[in-house]
Amino acid sequence: MNDYVSALIGGVLIGIATVGYLYSTGRIVGISGMMATLPKTKASAALFFLIGIALAAALMSRAFGLVDLGEIRLTAPAWLLGVAGIFVGVGTRLGSGCTSGHGICGMARMSRRSMAATATFLLTGILTVAMMRYFRG
Repeated sequence: MNDYVSALIGGVLIGIATVGYLYSTGRIVGISGMMATLPKTKASAALFFLIGIALAAALMSRAFGLVDLGEIRLTAPAWLLGVAGIFVGVGTRLGSGCTSGHGICGMARMSRRSMAATATFLLTGILTVAMMRYFRG
């Protein structure tokens, strides 16, 4: 399958899931917010939505072979990955959401906070890549 076609299909499915969740629960799809509610609830729409994301990815990958990650090697020690995960979690709570939440749901709602957050994410990414290329020589 062409990369552009699979990206288009993925985008459409994300849009449908986002709107469907909003209309069925009255809540915005925010994965970091959903993850934060899991320890507090037993069974909720958020829990089933998160399970659905994992199952859909597994089923699509199995059925169509759409995921080819190649060879991935983690060279950092497990403790450092854990610390990085904690920083990401703290950052999403401080930033009132994660990059995808602001970029997909917040931008769609024309939220000024999400527009500022998304612009910050993009600029930080651009600067990081530019600095890494510059200092690598």
